[in-house]
Amino acid sequence: MNTLSRRTLLRLSSRAVLAQGIIGLLSACNGRDSSTATRFDKLTVGVVAYGEGATSIDQYQPFLDYLQAQTKMLAELEPAYNEVKAVEQLQRQVWSLAFAPPGLAAIALSRAQYLPLFPLEGVNNLSSVLVVRDDSPIQDLSDVNKRIVALGQPGSATGYYVPLYELYGTTPSEVRIASTPATVMEWLANQEADLGALARDEFDRLRPQFSPATFRLVRASRRIPSGSVLISPTVNRNQQAVIQKAMSEVLPTLAQQVGYIPNAAPPDYTTLIEFIEKVKPIEAHINEKPARLYE
Repeated sequence: MNTLSRRTLLRLSSRAVLAQGIIGLLSACNGRDSSTATRFDKLTVGVVAYGEGATSIDQYQPFLDYLQAQTKMLAELEPAYNEVKAVEQLQRQVWSLAFAPPGLAAIALSRAQYLPLFPLEGVNNLSSVLVVRDDSPIQDLSDVNKRIVALGQPGSATGYYVPLYELYGTTPSEVRIASTPATVMEWLANQEADLGALARDEFDRLRPQFSPATFRLVRASRRIPSGSVLISPTVNRNQQAVIQKAMSEVLPTLAQQVGYIPNAAPPDYTTLIEFIEKVKPIEAHINEKPARLYE
């Protein structure tokens, strides 16, 4: 083989190696891009279902179909059947979008860097109430000492955080955590708890179901802000903008079906976050008997 042929082969070989290296680099970059894209190809929409997952899926499906068509991303519903599971999913940033009641919204904003997009359709003057049976000797919160108190699950503003704030300084004989507001009412009706906490609207809705037992309010809290639709910080800004635009341009009937207001600003959770932080030190005593609800 002559010198020219050998030089030609060497040049061709060098070019092949270089080309192979470039192809490998591009493949690696494309692999990273693909991995990143895949992460955001799916929108997981979280809701609290209280054991009504099938109903929630039916209710949200038209909205999911719309969101999927507008964003070109797969949109799937993930119901959580209590606030504890919902808090876990939010703190792990599993939910891309979350339809969060006020307590969960405050936690997600303060502890998991979620961003609020739209307010949920809230109950006017949403508040937390402390309830007893009509024949209960409890007249004031000072009478709660040595009594059994039923709270909602951690994550609930109306069933847990705000009532704990109201009960600060008391010493119940026991604090029981109920999975749903209906369980709180059941325990009161059956005299398994002396005082229970839940949202005012839930109390008004549930009380006829436990007749002939009758109930009265011991304390009602100040107004609590409504919930919000939240978006995870793991969704990049461009996709956040696409999602927010799609949700703001949705048909009013579709927004109403899933319970958010597309043309309004989300509420301010500053005060509620302060409540949550203030009761954090006494949460450690919840499982004690008696439960010392003070520092």
